Amino acid sequence: MHPPSRQDYVSISFAEKGSGGYNNSKNWRRQSCWRKWKQLSRLQRSLILFLLVLLFICGIASYPSFNEHLRSLTDGEQYTDSNSVLRPVIPHVLPEPVEQPRPPLPEQTSQKKLPAPNKRGPPVLHNRLQRKDNSSDTGLREKAPEIKKDEGVISWHGAVIETEQGTEGAKDEGNKEASPANKKAEPTNETDASRLEGVREAFRHAWKGYKDFAWGHDELRPLSKSYSEWFGLGLTLIDSLDTMWIMGLKEEFEEAKTWVATELTFNKNVDVNLFESTIRILGGLLSTYHLTGDTVFLEKAKDIGSRLMPAFNTPSKIPYSDVNIGKGTAHPPRWTSDSTVAEVTSIQLEFRELSRLTQEPQYQAAVAEVTNQVHKLDGKLDGLVPMFINTNSGQFTHQGIYTLGARADSYYEYLLKQWIQGGKQENQFLEDYLQAIEGVKKNLLQKSSPNGLTFVGELSHGQFSPKMDHLVCFLPGTLALGAHHGLPADHMDLAKQLMEACNQMYVQMETGLSPEIVHFNMHEGSNRDIDVKLADRHNLLRPETVESLFYLYRFTGDHKYRDWGWEILQNFNKYTKVSSGGYTSINNVRDPDYTSPRDKMESFFLGETLKYLYLLLSDDPDLISLDHHRFIRRKPGSSEHSSFRTLKPAQDTLSVLSGLYTQETMSWTRFSNLLELERDSVRLIKRLFRTRGSP
Repeated sequence: MHPPSRQDYVSISFAEKGSGGYNNSKNWRRQSCWRKWKQLSRLQRSLILFLLVLLFICGIASYPSFNEHLRSLTDGEQYTDSNSVLRPVIPHVLPEPVEQPRPPLPEQTSQKKLPAPNKRGPPVLHNRLQRKDNSSDTGLREKAPEIKKDEGVISWHGAVIETEQGTEGAKDEGNKEASPANKKAEPTNETDASRLEGVREAFRHAWKGYKDFAWGHDELRPLSKSYSEWFGLGLTLIDSLDTMWIMGLKEEFEEAKTWVATELTFNKNVDVNLFESTIRILGGLLSTYHLTGDTVFLEKAKDIGSRLMPAFNTPSKIPYSDVNIGKGTAHPPRWTSDSTVAEVTSIQLEFRELSRLTQEPQYQAAVAEVTNQVHKLDGKLDGLVPMFINTNSGQFTHQGIYTLGARADSYYEYLLKQWIQGGKQENQFLEDYLQAIEGVKKNLLQKSSPNGLTFVGELSHGQFSPKMDHLVCFLPGTLALGAHHGLPADHMDLAKQLMEACNQMYVQMETGLSPEIVHFNMHEGSNRDIDVKLADRHNLLRPETVESLFYLYRFTGDHKYRDWGWEILQNFNKYTKVSSGGYTSINNVRDPDYTSPRDKMESFFLGETLKYLYLLLSDDPDLISLDHHRFIRRKPGSSEHSSFRTLKPAQDTLSVLSGLYTQETMSWTRFSNLLELERDSVRLIKRLFRTRGSP
């Protein structure tokens, strides 16, 4: 028998409200998720946790760039306010000085389609503002020449640059091929005097900090009101001597001179770096001797020069990096037997000059041997040299990397300046220099995107890198100096292009101060020309850009270079000036609200940066005339240090010449040899001697 069939049925239950049959509450969902999580295998759970941790780490790593991008979006609104001013909130750091005869950077009227002239930031910010007004970046640049001069702003490569009223800054860039006389738009004497006094005041403030807290020591630590020692030889004081003389700061100079005469001694059991002690101490003493004629500086220069000579006692005659000036011994760094090419090829000007003044040939012979060896070495690429050279073998090492930045930069600069120093008779220097410049054009020169800035990158084993050190900004000035001395005219054209890129390294930063290293964008569609990595955002108060501005202004007469230099000084005052005295290097040029001071004032800020700013802003073309003086530029090779020196004044005021002549121990022959006077100066002095009854 079959069992009775069972009818199918469907049961439907309707839960009453509040019965709890179906619960979509957060608690129920939480329990459900936990149940599903527990059902996963241990391996599956481990993989999921690993992925979550990985995502978290990636988020942390990308946060700074995301935060910076977010800030740029919000700053776009902030920058539309013409009265907004970025100021730091750093303890003990002074704001921009206000005690000026007239405001150095006058306030500008607000404009609807232009950011306020005191803005800082990359072109992308300005592009965003323009898009809000339905105008393109190209359109802005095309309209820029139509801006009235009294509006005080110009647009240059997408960035807004502040200018002085009554200066050349608002002129059409298409006019730049005009003669210097046509390009000049002379500022008022009151403005010139105010700016020049502003540089003097900056030096006095820096010197006050050094005198109060670091007198006789190497470098000032302005925030902690203390000092740091490197060699224990008063580097900042010696580095500043010629700057004080040029600025006419007689009281400060006499105090420093007394310290040099009575307290400076090199009879110390201390290791010094050959390159740094040559450019700072030997170069500083020689420069001051030439400017003053005081033999105390020459005697000290001879003392330190002779104590540095043991560095050349190497198997290859390529000098060691370190010398004990008390024991008379030398050695390479503990970690290598290499020296940097910049260090061994950037001491020649000083040692050659020391031989000329003392009539002792061993100094020039030692550095000439180095120059001749480097000239003949293999391993160059179209005149470009590697960064390292071995002191035992005398050969280049770590080949394949070519840069005009740290460890190689001043090799190229000293080629040109040795050629000028030697009366343009030593063609080896000229040939190497010209070949190197052609190598730069062929291998290292590129343009950025979107605004086409010309920059100098690096080459590593055939791969180009758009990395450019601030140190490379010596090149515009060097190219201009060479063109002034008869080298190809296209060198001056390239100098102007590179000068614009160096200025943009300042303009596109929120503080208006350049970082140590930048990377230029080369990809189509880039929003900005310049990127800066977190580790490269520090500013050391370096002089390379203002040095080149000085050369460009002297040779072209274009006042925009003075305006750029004045703007740099204003930003030094805003973001690096310390209230108790001195200026400090900073760690972050991208954050005007917290620049993270480093508590260190490099000696080259007084010895070089402020000196170049003073010469740039001076109206006296005969103040350190480039036609009657020869220059020693001291640049960093492997370290963060550099300085500048001026040598061989061939012409001076009548009073100074008269004072030198009254030194009865100095014969006419010795006098003319000492100053290596040019013909026009010799005639002047001979006339002076005849009036005094000299044969």
